[in-house]
Amino acid sequence: MRQANPLSALRRLTTEAEVEATVGLPAPVIVLKQISALDEGCRTVLARCPIAAVGYRDADGTSRTTFIGGTPGFARVHSPTRISFSLPGPGDPRGPVSFFFLLPGVGEVLRVNGSVAARKGAETTVDIQEAYVHCAQAVLRSRLWQPPVPSEPVAGITGDGPLCRPGVVEFLATAPFLALSTWDDSGGSDTSPRGDRQAVARVLDSRTLVVPDRKGNKRADTLHNLLRDDRLSFAALVPGRSGVLHVRGRGAITDDPALLETMALRGMPPHLALLIDVEHAEVTGNDAVARSRPWAPGAHVDRGTVPDLMALGGKHLAAGSADAEGGPPVFLLKAVGAIPGMTRLLRLVLNRLYSSGLRKEGYEDVEPGSGGRHRGFRRRRPADAGRPVAGGRAEDPLREVRVAEVRGETPSAVTLVLEDVGENPGSFDFRPGQFFTLVADIDGRPVRRAYSASSAPGSSRLEVTVKRVEGGRFSTHANESFQVGDRLAVRGPSGSFHAEQRPPDEIVLVAAGSGVTPMMSMIRTRLAVPGHDRIALLYSSRDTQETIFAEELTRLAKDHPGRLSVTHVLTHRDGRLDADGVRRWITGLSPAPGAHYYTCGPVPLMDAVQDVLTGRGVPAELMHQERFTSGADTGTVGTVPQEMVVEEDGRPVGTVVVEPGQTLLDAGLAAGLPMPYSCTVGNCGDCTVRLRGGEVTRNEPNCLTPQQKADGFVLACVSCPLSKVTLDIIDP
Repeated sequence: MRQANPLSALRRLTTEAEVEATVGLPAPVIVLKQISALDEGCRTVLARCPIAAVGYRDADGTSRTTFIGGTPGFARVHSPTRISFSLPGPGDPRGPVSFFFLLPGVGEVLRVNGSVAARKGAETTVDIQEAYVHCAQAVLRSRLWQPPVPSEPVAGITGDGPLCRPGVVEFLATAPFLALSTWDDSGGSDTSPRGDRQAVARVLDSRTLVVPDRKGNKRADTLHNLLRDDRLSFAALVPGRSGVLHVRGRGAITDDPALLETMALRGMPPHLALLIDVEHAEVTGNDAVARSRPWAPGAHVDRGTVPDLMALGGKHLAAGSADAEGGPPVFLLKAVGAIPGMTRLLRLVLNRLYSSGLRKEGYEDVEPGSGGRHRGFRRRRPADAGRPVAGGRAEDPLREVRVAEVRGETPSAVTLVLEDVGENPGSFDFRPGQFFTLVADIDGRPVRRAYSASSAPGSSRLEVTVKRVEGGRFSTHANESFQVGDRLAVRGPSGSFHAEQRPPDEIVLVAAGSGVTPMMSMIRTRLAVPGHDRIALLYSSRDTQETIFAEELTRLAKDHPGRLSVTHVLTHRDGRLDADGVRRWITGLSPAPGAHYYTCGPVPLMDAVQDVLTGRGVPAELMHQERFTSGADTGTVGTVPQEMVVEEDGRPVGTVVVEPGQTLLDAGLAAGLPMPYSCTVGNCGDCTVRLRGGEVTRNEPNCLTPQQKADGFVLACVSCPLSKVTLDIIDP
């Protein structure tokens, strides 16, 4: 049985009159700047915003707060009152939902409240009810966008409460910023930013936290909501880490003098505090934080591409004052805003007010910016900013695309036709035969798989053909669930299996099953250009129904006699294609001495082709093979955050915390470390690193050679740490 908490004796505030007596009432301008639909300024912010906090409740009433996004424009605006975005979960959001949108480097946030209108898989549509600009105090207090402060050793706590879960106390000790979600009793929700120096939420015992409530704009939405419904949730961030601490529980408001005094800054205690009775606490990796990399050099938004948020708030105030009594005169607000240079001047004045107000609260070293900047602080350039990284791979380029067409090829294979999101789609440039990594949210989790392009390069549409594999999460989803308009991301191209830059006069292709997809790209590319070259394809399928591209191959061979010949082997009729069958076909083909040979299919077939070609004296440089592995899902994953030290040829490069469920590569990229990579799914070997110390998961099979494994090399993209690890990113 749970024992009574001695903290229950602390005085609580239980009425609005008590809260207002301490906090006061907001000025009219605070309320008047709310708008009921997204204007052009808000839409510009959303187009540039890579990450947001969101609070929602699922079907059983569980409160949840997390961070979503990953790339600018992740929140898609369908109309001034409707947006959609990917919300992987957990839980199925229902009813009211609230956000604040963060622009890296900017102090103010854009807050949006609404309700869930539709849900399709992870794609969530929200009807907007209100939007407004929130001041920069929470970001300034936390120094959210400044380089992280080294953490100090943390004393453990005793007890059996949820705060004793792995990594929770350590995370709280260095988390200066959180998103706090509350709800009222009339269908409203609020997610607000909270920030403080070093630790925004402090541990009182194994199940109790306290969050100081310092002076702000006096809206006090959180406080008023808790008087009606004490259920809450929050998600906390630590600068430099890509993990998120998720907490939910029940909150109360206290003005206990002794407790407030423990949170005083330079003798200035907060006027109130939130006591949180924690029911659940867990540190997890967060894809939105990892992909957006908000603390990486160069991540801060260019001030010329977004409106000054406080100037945007002024426009909202003018719009709200037009229909309200007691507000500032509309003509005066518009006249002031139209004066050249006024926005810059107001920003300077506001920054001084921020500094003055925060110093009065006890904060030191507040730097709200200068020279007209509106980023909320003067950013210090990291010592290694701009330093070249290994392999030139400083970024993690995911390209957002939409499904333009889903074309059935066989009963168990579809072609996904992909194009860029937006009005001006770019082209997909690659070498025929290369593959792309596709990333999609499936059942609330990002899943990555590599598929060869089956289309010719240079088009504004990329085609990848996916054959369903028994038990395959991505392939099953692609064949059963993808629809036109669905969004996913691609990375690439990758792979060394591709046509030569100077094509030979003759190429010989051997494929089985879906191994024909890279061959199709080569065939389409070669035949699109007039010539006298020769292409021969030996293609093994189970039966005619399962022969991918059967009709097109027949048509192309008919349209290009003398250039393309296709020989089909149907295993249900002819038996499995083996070395003798390959040898007879090649002997009858009589390839020219300089012909290049490409093979893609099951390993036994590729081994048989290699043996035949070697026996015929074909040089190794003329033989090309594509070997796919299925190592994208890590089997065993750690449940505790682990430290990862990265070296380059023995020289220290950086240290990062790998969150539970994260791979070594994801954690390194999120921290801006120079991790080599290409496909990110264990197929190409570009992410091979040497494990100098510690233990990691080792997925089998993978593309590493036995000698590489014996020498201590691992694939960073599919390995998770089971202890503190040290990696060396030397060339294997």
